[in-house]
Amino acid sequence: MKQIASASVTSTSFNYTHRVDTANFELLADEPVSSGGQNAGPAPYDYLLASLGSCTAITLRMYAEKKGWNLGEFHVALTLTKDAEGNTFIERQLRSNAPLSDEQWTQLLAIAAKTPVTKTLSQGAMISTSRAATTEA
Repeated sequence: MKQIASASVTSTSFNYTHRVDTANFELLADEPVSSGGQNAGPAPYDYLLASLGSCTAITLRMYAEKKGWNLGEFHVALTLTKDAEGNTFIERQLRSNAPLSDEQWTQLLAIAAKTPVTKTLSQGAMISTSRAATTEA
């Protein structure tokens, strides 16, 4: 198997605030104050939407460059909701300040449906969980 990404998450001394280390970046994840957190960073679902949105924007920018299209300022807005049965819905809206034709938008929307993170979320991922070996400090 080919590794695509890796991350580690470590607790801090603040309730739900955790340090996320990934790709040589240190981020914080937390919950809002209303959920008992410190609001020191985005919540996990916020990162999920950020991942999908940034993958969409980057992939479409790459596609447009290959086609010689100017996307101008490109914007991806995302919302995650759950219904009463617990089903999850993600709404993704794309916007550009460049004058794109209907044909270009049709192609961009088709490519958006095939971005790597879109495919992973749509198809699901096998998740395995195990206990790591304990190390002495």
